[in-house]
Amino acid sequence: MTDAIQLIIEPRERDLGGFSVRRLLPFVERRNVGPFVFFDHLGPADMPPGKGIDVRSHPHIGLATVTWLFDGALDHRDSLGTYKTIRPGAVNWMTAGRGIVHSERTPHAQRIAGHRIEAIQTWVALPQSHAEQDPSFEHYPADVLPNIDLGDAKGVLISGSAYGLRSPVKFPAGICQLTLTAARDTTITAPDAPELCLYVVSGAAHIDGQRIGEATMAILSPKPGIKVRLEAGTRIMFAGGDPLDGPRHLDWNFVAASKERLAKAAADWRASIAGGFQNTWFTQPPAETAWIPLPGDPQPPGMDHVPDDHDEDWES
Repeated sequence: MTDAIQLIIEPRERDLGGFSVRRLLPFVERRNVGPFVFFDHLGPADMPPGKGIDVRSHPHIGLATVTWLFDGALDHRDSLGTYKTIRPGAVNWMTAGRGIVHSERTPHAQRIAGHRIEAIQTWVALPQSHAEQDPSFEHYPADVLPNIDLGDAKGVLISGSAYGLRSPVKFPAGICQLTLTAARDTTITAPDAPELCLYVVSGAAHIDGQRIGEATMAILSPKPGIKVRLEAGTRIMFAGGDPLDGPRHLDWNFVAASKERLAKAAADWRASIAGGFQNTWFTQPPAETAWIPLPGDPQPPGMDHVPDDHDEDWES
């Protein structure tokens, strides 16, 4: 390890049938980096015609989610009535607050034709003052996000501030998330943040002579001016921000400051299923009839319905 690197995290990989997911956070030695409590790298994977991703309806509390696509497309549906397709360069920012339900699926056109998918999925823990706020959803088109130009490395500021730029994505605490791609060998300075990680999506980065290879995360030391050398063609993501305002507990898709709140969320999900999602704490997105049970609960039958563009007349 070097003075600039606190920890190196190697991914834990899972095969989900046709594509892999590599998990970096939470990690046993590092549960979060700033507000980022969850960090997954999905793919890259080539989906043949007729195949797609189908993440059935599931609940969240206490966090905001963002999926950043490098390739492909995903349909987002949620219990607020939102239906929005996310494509590379844009941001779907879903704030769960006291509770929301959503699904993520391959759009019909891509499912029929076959497609390539690669994404980073992150969760950011809401400050305790906002943990029980009403859920919300915001879509930010690619053309409203600031473009970062560091000479031979260029990219996009997803949220927060860096390099004198500020993203329009709203979050009630200090945050920084951005992606950069190096056109050729180059050296950049890491953005300033109280807590920050560097993730190598592809290629390799070097910090103080230590090589950080593909699908590896480096937790950086809280010091300004850290130099990062990027090999030609390397793609990275920085993520971090202010320290959390207290410990967070994670259980399945729930994030909370207390285990009692996690237990309530689990009970609310079971009760919502039992109540058919009618007048319950959690409700289904329109057109969704499938859902994911709590871990360990029985898998329900008849969960193979895939909504299409004709199930509901939603704005997309």
